[in-house]
Amino acid sequence: MDGKRKTCVAVLVIQAIYTGMFLLSKVAFDVGMNPFVFVFYRQAAAAVFLAPIAMFLERKTAPPMSFLICFKIFMLSLCGVTLSLNIYGVALKYTSATLAAAATNSLPVTTFILAVLLRMETAKIRTGAGIAKVMGIVFCAGGASTIAFFKGPTVKLLMHHHLFSYHGQVQNAAASNNWVKGVFLLLLANALWATWLVMQNRVLKSYPSKLLCTTLQCFMSTIQSFVFAIAVARDPSEWRLGWNVRLLSVAYCGIVVTGVTFYLQAWVVEKKGPVYMAMTTPLALIFTIASSAVLFGEILSLGSILGAILLVSGLYSVLWGKSNEQKIEASTTGDVEKADNHESKEESIVEKQSSTPNARIQHACSPA
Repeated sequence: MDGKRKTCVAVLVIQAIYTGMFLLSKVAFDVGMNPFVFVFYRQAAAAVFLAPIAMFLERKTAPPMSFLICFKIFMLSLCGVTLSLNIYGVALKYTSATLAAAATNSLPVTTFILAVLLRMETAKIRTGAGIAKVMGIVFCAGGASTIAFFKGPTVKLLMHHHLFSYHGQVQNAAASNNWVKGVFLLLLANALWATWLVMQNRVLKSYPSKLLCTTLQCFMSTIQSFVFAIAVARDPSEWRLGWNVRLLSVAYCGIVVTGVTFYLQAWVVEKKGPVYMAMTTPLALIFTIASSAVLFGEILSLGSILGAILLVSGLYSVLWGKSNEQKIEASTTGDVEKADNHESKEESIVEKQSSTPNARIQHACSPA
């Protein structure tokens, strides 16, 4: 199997894993699991899984950690992991797995907005690339508003047969007054996650051990999530897992999602770049729609479908603008380098021409 096929397979595996995360998390919440307890168990499983790997691979190469870096990692885990995952869990309880997968497509757009506000990105509205970025933001906002406020006729993807008698719960969640609240909570969770992506880039510059940094974030978020969970879930029965879907969802999200996708995403970004990885995000939405239809007989509204299309359009519009800007910058840099090389060649020719008579004089005056 060549490199191109390997990256395609890796991308499909990554998005399939995320599909499983959306579905299993939704099922766990709807069978009664507390979202805050779920996040605590998930982060604890991730920390236990990653700790020995990080110690084995980066124990000797990791730089010393100061109090300031430790504090930055603590705040990073609080914002982008603990708060984001807890808000996401509550939002998923109010909405559906398909909507969670659709809202994920707003993440690159939200990250771009934050990067512009922090002056890490630019939006040149007089260029085609800049207009595409702005249009992506408009599409994203329009998609979120459409999902939240417009229902329209419903579409049942699988009319008669489904594997689990679960679709009634999805219908009730979609028809409840909490739907709008769930949509905006999903967007808030993605905004916090986008903040984490932007700020993590700065933290990694001062502490470049990526795996150890991720493990520390999982460990700190475990402590933070325990504080949130113990404050909300006082009943001991809410903390019991058992051999059921609760334990399966915790183990899957904590180990498979955190462990496997971390390695695969890093590998794909190294081979193809971050834009290629981001462009495959809508695959999780397609997989989730198909899986929800087969497993639960999920019913979608026209507003959700149109909103998802607008979110995906916004994603690709921003990515196209970013990719086009990078190509222009690369070509400009190449032209400057060519000009510099041309000038250096001309200078070397002049030097050779000016040094040639001297060499002849030296040769004529030499004793040989």
